[in-house]
Amino acid sequence: MRDPIVREFLLGFWKIHILYHAAESRGVYGQWMLDELSHHGYRVSPGTLYPILARMERHGWIRASEPKRSKTARVYRLTPRGQDVLDRVRASLNELHGEVAPRRRKRSAAQRST
Repeated sequence: MRDPIVREFLLGFWKIHILYHAAESRGVYGQWMLDELSHHGYRVSPGTLYPILARMERHGWIRASEPKRSKTARVYRLTPRGQDVLDRVRASLNELHGEVAPRRRKRSAAQRST
């Protein structure tokens, strides 16, 4: 992560994305999350994602279920503390979006008739 934009901004987006999907009933596993982030244009390596998941688990925001077999992926699910974080982040995002998103200009009657 040498790009300062990635380090300073996009890392937070990735974490929000993880919380959002971990809230789904099926939870998430690492490879699926890598594919999902890639689908949205984020290039994240396993060497970046797995430490993020481990940190989020240490914070108590997600919990991994231990696989029943050694080759089965760990599934990460949102915890109640993680839900609180996701709720706070959503509120902050809504406020930020209202402030920084381009505003649509209302078209005048003359503009609408052309």
